[in-house]
Amino acid sequence: MRTAKLINDPADIVSEMLEGYAAAYPDIVRLDDGLIVRTEPKAEGKVGLVIGNGSGHEPAMIGWVGPGLFDVNVPGPIFTAPGPSKLVKGVTAADRGAGVLICVSHHAGDLLNAEMALEEAADEGIDNVEMAVLWDDVGSAPRGREQERRGSAGLFFVWKILGAYAETGATLSECKAMAEQVRDNTRTLSASLTSSAHPVTRQPIGEIPDGEMIIGVGVHGESGTGTIPVPTADETVDLMLEHILDDLPYESDDEVCVLINNAGALTVMELAILNRRTSQILAERDIRVHRSWLGSYATTQDSAGFAISLCRVDEETKRLYDAPAVGAGVQFTPPGDSTVDQ
Repeated sequence: MRTAKLINDPADIVSEMLEGYAAAYPDIVRLDDGLIVRTEPKAEGKVGLVIGNGSGHEPAMIGWVGPGLFDVNVPGPIFTAPGPSKLVKGVTAADRGAGVLICVSHHAGDLLNAEMALEEAADEGIDNVEMAVLWDDVGSAPRGREQERRGSAGLFFVWKILGAYAETGATLSECKAMAEQVRDNTRTLSASLTSSAHPVTRQPIGEIPDGEMIIGVGVHGESGTGTIPVPTADETVDLMLEHILDDLPYESDDEVCVLINNAGALTVMELAILNRRTSQILAERDIRVHRSWLGSYATTQDSAGFAISLCRVDEETKRLYDAPAVGAGVQFTPPGDSTVDQ
């Protein structure tokens, strides 16, 4: 585990990161009083999308602000949700006259602060604001108790599809319903070979013995279902997909989008091998793959781990998933095109 970090004063990690990130992508995002916002605002009369989250998971979510994605990211301290007042600032920055949807990855602090932000916004006369609470991690609560589950890498699909939907001029209530629809069709399970060090304290955020793997680990290093000897890549995917597929359940003739998310330190080689076995199992079950994506999306610093996420899609959500989008950390190009319209 690497404990040394190339930082300056630990108290300045987030502010300096945001300053440097915005400076690298000025055509997509800008830094506005601690918020990451779109350089080119969304058109008037469309729903604004805001997400607040703890830092330390980059490129989520500073890399997911831009055309077809979020309007504003409200970054908090490392692994800590931003406060209510800062979220209200984000709502104000995202408002284009059709209301604002606050998207909440389900964790206790994120939910509490978002609820308080809604109350504070109402006190300030900002009343056209809704909240969508989102989860996908099958390792955090059993089937039938989905509302207790954590948000994790699979919310990738919510952000992409919702971002495209808001661009169509959908209403605030329609955007919230779409976010929940995609959530309810998404399942994720994560595994990790090593933990990482907290960049401020330099202390491990979890303990995984050498040669062992944890399945069901959370995006902040939360404990999973216990350790097992590290299996082969195929054995790992077989074990994880069994839980994912049986949970919704996903069935023959379903069509899905696939995400293999790098928690920080895996190689493209490893991700591709994991995706190979995922594709094989889905084909064996007659589950069609619309599109696959592999890479670093929601990281836990430099943990050597990954997540498998599936999202069941229909004709509407496939069209929205395929719509062009540009963020500093991710770009989507329509099938068959080599450029993205902004």
